[in-house]
Parts: sequence; C-alpha cells; structure tokens
Amino acid sequence: MNTRTRTTLLATALVLGLSVAPAVAVPSPSPAGATAHRADTGLDTAALRAAITGAGKPGADATAALVRVGGSEGSWRDSAGVHDLVSDAPADPNGRFRAGSVTKVFTAAMVLQLAGEGRVALDRPVRGYLPDLIPAAYAGVTVRQLLNHTSGIPSDDSPDDSLEYLYAHRFEASDPADVVRAATARKPDFAPGTAQHYDNIGYTVAGLLLERITHDSYAHQLAARIVRPLRLTDTYVPGADPALRGPHNHGYQVFPAPDGSTELRDVTVWGAGDTFAAGNLISTTADLERFTDALFTGRLVHGAQLKEMFTLPDPAVRNRETGKPAAYSAGLSMKRLGGRNVWGKTGGRWGYNTVIAGVLSPTGTLARTLVYSVNSTDAKGADMNPTAMKIMLATFGAPDPS
Repeated sequence: MNTRTRTTLLATALVLGLSVAPAVAVPSPSPAGATAHRADTGLDTAALRAAITGAGKPGADATAALVRVGGSEGSWRDSAGVHDLVSDAPADPNGRFRAGSVTKVFTAAMVLQLAGEGRVALDRPVRGYLPDLIPAAYAGVTVRQLLNHTSGIPSDDSPDDSLEYLYAHRFEASDPADVVRAATARKPDFAPGTAQHYDNIGYTVAGLLLERITHDSYAHQLAARIVRPLRLTDTYVPGADPALRGPHNHGYQVFPAPDGSTELRDVTVWGAGDTFAAGNLISTTADLERFTDALFTGRLVHGAQLKEMFTLPDPAVRNRETGKPAAYSAGLSMKRLGGRNVWGKTGGRWGYNTVIAGVLSPTGTLARTLVYSVNSTDAKGADMNPTAMKIMLATFGAPDPS
C-alpha cells in the first residue's frame, strides 16, 4: 500500500448568501444481511475517558487526544496528553491540527453544491469539464465516480515510499495538475464504475474541477461556501505553507534508529505534498463538530445531492483489494457499529489522526456524533491507532459480525 494513502477503518455550506435549509431526512441503508435491532444508545463516558487516559505517557501510541461527542443521545468532551514532549504541558483542547482525508468530505460537499446549482452533472464525464487535463483513455470517468472512488484512475506513485525519503522531502509540494497528468498517463486500474479503490487522485481531480467551474481557487471557494457560512474560525487550507498557524499540539512520528531501536521526531511542520483537495485541511474539533452537524442534517448539502453522501455504490461493486462490497459513498464511508450504520470519514497526516462520524435517526436528526484528533505516533500506519480505535468503540460500540 502506498504509505501516502491511508485506508480508513470507518467504512468511516451553505452557498454564500443562501439561507439555512430545513433538515433533510436521509435514511441510512442497511447492508445486505445486516440484522436490524435497536442498539443500546447510552453514552459510556467512563469508557471514553479510559480510552484517552494513556495519551502522552512514555511509550504511548499517541501524545495527545482531543474528543467531542454530541447528538441527541448525550454529549461529552475531554482531552488528554501533552502539548509537546519538551514542555510536557497539557494538550490544548482547542488546538488546530491536520485533518488529512477529512478534507475529502469538504471537497465532496462543494462539488455536490455545484451539482445542486446545476453547474455540474454527476453523470457527465469529467473530460467534458477538463478536456485539456483528462485524456481519452479516461473519457468514461464521471464526476460521481471521482467522489465515490470508482473512477479507476491509478495513484500517482512516489519514487520512494520509505519514511526517511518522505521526511527528507516533507517541504516539497506537487502541482495538482501535474499529479493528475502523471496518474492518467498510466493504464486504468479498472473500467470506471466496476470496482472501488480508495485513494487521493479522484479528489485531486475534483478540486481542479471545482476551480475550473467556479473560475476561483479551491481555498477561496472553501471559505465562501463552508468556512464563513458555518463560522469555522479555525479551519483553513495552508497551501504551500508547511507550518500549523495558531495554537496547536505537536505531532510526532516513530522512526527506526540505526541501532534497531526507535525514536520520536517532531513532524508538526510538514508540507502539503500532493494532498491538495484530498487532504490539506487544518481545523479543530469544535469546527469539525459544527461542520458534521450542518452536513448530516442537510444545512450544507441538500436533497438529492445530500443523498449521494449516504448512498453506497451498487452491491455488485467491490473493493479492488479486499473483494468486499464497496463502503465509500460521495465523501463519506459507512461501517456497522453497535448495531447501527455509522457514517463518517477518517484522516491521517504525519503526527495526526482525525475522524468525523455520526449516526442519523430515521427522521434525519443526529443521534450521535464523534469528532477526534489523536496525535498518533504512527498516524499513517496500516492499522488504526489503538487510542483512536478505543474512542471509536466507546462511542459507537463494537463492529457487527460480518
């Protein structure tokens, strides 16, 4: 697996000037074979607290953890760990962090807004909007397939995926159009719409599509369509700036040492690389909780476009690597936890793991939401961070038997 791409465990704006729309009920479809039953919805605050108590201790898998749980079933928020390993000061619960692939949810929301405005057709080939960028070999790829990872466009592989190489080149940034050209110069992974492969490339194309349609930058559209209407005062995309602006907790990564031991390096300052519209967002748990509430209840994306975010591809479409049914919709993914459908998105940048997730009631109200930032010491590892896993299970319950 390309180490720049994190496969998530969680199968997990208003247009400027428009008024807030009423909540839209979007039933969560149950996967085939799932047993419908009412879950125990009591919020286990003791389990949540226990999940984060080890953060910041010597040898822990996370140096900090910031958690917010909300919804009609109860709310809870807390933090643990340290601001940095030098001062050992307590973690700032309001600190900014790199949200990684949670950026994709923002990008999907903006593209779906354009669809609602009649400026983008989800079933239209992307080449119709970007004829100078998308070659004929990818003429069949539609906008919807970009958003639900069924385009078949391959990854733009790094010349070296080793941790040391990536660390040495951490201040470099790629031009998004060059990334797309390199990827589409290769043979498709599969015919569009026939399989699902989670990756950044579809969202890189989606960000460029957004810029072409609006004749504006991705950053400005993000501010106009989501950040300002929702008053997300600590959310932004840094562009080529590798620093985290404003209050933040430091991120660390475990590196192998020459003698066979390991060392922790501060990786707080790290450039955008090739993440662009797929993973370059910076935010806080408070801002992401507000965003999640607005998104899930139809105040950001409306009607048929919102339904796209809670609809999985046809069951015949399978994950290219595992052969399991597709688990990603437009921007989100779904996992059965505690007997309920949990929709959301995880994200990983060096030093930081993030999640937004929620459970909708049949009437479209939010029963429970979770937002966390976990300063994982192996944030882009193949497995989910143990602290993050404990938070997820404490919030939603154990996975349903498959």
